[in-house]
This record gives sequence, structure tokens and C-alpha cells, in this order.
Amino acid sequence: MAYSYKNLFFDLDDTLWAFSENAHDTFEEMYFKYRYDRYFDSFEHYYKIYQDRNLELWAEYGDGHITKEDLNRQRFLYPLEAVGVADAALAKAFSDDFFSVIPTKSKLMPFAKELLEYLSGKYKLYILSNGFQELQCHKMRSAGIAHYFKKVILSDDIGVLKPWPEIFHFALSATQSELKDSLMIGDSWDNDITGAKNVGMHQAFYNVNGRTEFPFRPTYHVTSLKDLVQIL
Repeated sequence: MAYSYKNLFFDLDDTLWAFSENAHDTFEEMYFKYRYDRYFDSFEHYYKIYQDRNLELWAEYGDGHITKEDLNRQRFLYPLEAVGVADAALAKAFSDDFFSVIPTKSKLMPFAKELLEYLSGKYKLYILSNGFQELQCHKMRSAGIAHYFKKVILSDDIGVLKPWPEIFHFALSATQSELKDSLMIGDSWDNDITGAKNVGMHQAFYNVNGRTEFPFRPTYHVTSLKDLVQIL
């Protein structure tokens, strides 16, 4: 069955902007700049510790158990503490530098720019992201995609993250969009796809990590952004 949409809501990180790759590059730069090789066996050793704790902290943040400030302080301090280096000043310097550098990175997911060029004349395009205000728009400008979007809706705007229904309703209201002609496109099954389904919005799951188990069938399932051209 073919559906007719007017409004496309895109997640940003790892849907359009290559967050995983850009973050890895930035962390590696900071690792050597701040001489973390004094404390860790390798960059991979450091990054594994960081990523494991970062996932836990984001879950705590999403559930409202910690603040944005707690999230950012703890995730940069934890790896140092894990190897017996309780240096909060070093972690803060690393963190500040990281956040100044990462939004200047410009790598996009494969076919992202071509897709946006194709869609921009046919639909109203919006960003719906859990990212922070001070980073997301800078990232989009650095990657040359900001001009494709009519509005950027962020969890920071209302203090609620995807997949909570409130942020989807807020996005629809802020863009004067209706559920029946809106589509959510994202790489996160829990945040983007389950979140959209729970408010009755159609979803396009961009399966970048080879997920094979699905609690329900999304409206669309693609493994390349190029596939969306055939759908839209």
C-alpha cells in the first residue's frame, strides 16, 4: 500500500550525520592530545570503557534520573576513574575540547546529501533529535545540510527525549503537521521507530547495525538511505 506524506521527520545522529564515525575520530584526537596513553593500554581500551558507561548514563538521563550536566561530567570522568586517575580537571578540559571539535566534523551517512537533495523539493523536512542545542545545528552547518530543514526540534527544547510521546506531539505541534501525513525516519529502533509507532506515526527504520529481531513490523525497513528514494 502506498502512503502519501507531506512531512518527513529525520533523526540526525547516525541517520544523516555520521555520529559514530565523527565521534570516534574526535575521541581519538583528544586521546592523544591529552596524552591519555599514559593511563590506558590503547585508544580502544579507553573507548570501550567510555562507550559502555556512556550507554548506561544516557539511559539514566532519558529516564530523568540525572541531569544533562551530570551526564556530561560523569561520562568523561568515569574512564579516568576506572583506571585510578581521579582527575576532574583533566576530564573537564578533555570534555570542553571534545565538544568544541566534534560539531566541526562533517562526515555524513552514505547517500545522505543526495537523499536530502531529492526530497527537499517534494516534502517539508524536519530534524527530530535527542541531541543538544549547542551541537546539533553546528553539526548540520558543518556538514552542509542545515538549509534542507524547515525546523530543528530537539529534546533540549522541552526536556523530554525520544521515545516519550510528548516530544513527538511537540514536534507535530511546532511544525503544524498532522500524524496521518508524517513519517519518522531514524536508525534507533527504540527511540525513533518504537517512539513514532506509539503515537501512531508511520516509521522508516534505517537499519545500520544489522538488527535482525523486531518486536513489530515497521512501516518501512531500509538498509541504505538510497532505498528511501524508491519509497518516497
